[in-house]
Amino acid sequence: MWCPGCGIGVMLGALLRSFEELGYDCRDTVVVTGIGCTGKSDDYLVTHALHTTHGRALAYATGIKAFNPKLKVVVIMGDGDSVTIGGNHFLHAARRNMDLTAIIINNFNYGMTGGQFSGTTPSGAITQTSFYGNPERGIDICALAEVAGANYVARGTPYHVWELKTNIQEALSKKGFSVVEIYSPCPTHFGKNNQMKETRQMLHWLKEKGLPVKDYNRLEPSQKEGCFAVGKLVDRDEPDFNTRYEAVRARAMAPKGLRNGDTQ
Repeated sequence: MWCPGCGIGVMLGALLRSFEELGYDCRDTVVVTGIGCTGKSDDYLVTHALHTTHGRALAYATGIKAFNPKLKVVVIMGDGDSVTIGGNHFLHAARRNMDLTAIIINNFNYGMTGGQFSGTTPSGAITQTSFYGNPERGIDICALAEVAGANYVARGTPYHVWELKTNIQEALSKKGFSVVEIYSPCPTHFGKNNQMKETRQMLHWLKEKGLPVKDYNRLEPSQKEGCFAVGKLVDRDEPDFNTRYEAVRARAMAPKGLRNGDTQ
């Protein structure tokens, strides 16, 4: 299905092993996808699935979870689907702290449509639409998720596959909005244009630059340039949207005189 060397298959393997080890049941699990290289992921699953329009996967997933909070809802997206075209929905899903798990493959470009630059393409990187270097700065998906209010945030790579499975399991088990970003090789476009034509070169780059969180945090600011932290970045337990909504509904349904704001 995917180009040789792509990291989506590794992600999907880690997700399926997590489903099995956590005892997920296909009857109450919904996987939502959008458009792009990740959009065909649900073809390999026997769970409920919803294939949506570009950039709107989180909006559909929010509706599913709000309507039926008992369902386990997982959203698989790329960097274009999640924070470029879908950036507004990502921000508000995190702000609301929807009880969803977002699995984001970040290959730093629009791989399916020919390798155009996306919102996460690093500054200076070469793509089909930035022949002389991307003039924009790339979005840090994990930092955005943290400041917007996600309860759990982690980053992994196909090189760190066992740690990736652990992070996905933690995300699936966390109440509230959880995000696992996966830096993925794209030898067909991004790697080819940035002196990493072979998959092994991209995996070596992920191995060399991806550091455990505690090691990354020890670096001086100048040493962090070009490196990135791998592992769990955020873990907190703020109430999710459905919990807050039920509290509001209980107040609204309470007998007159017992509601907040009643004067007598």
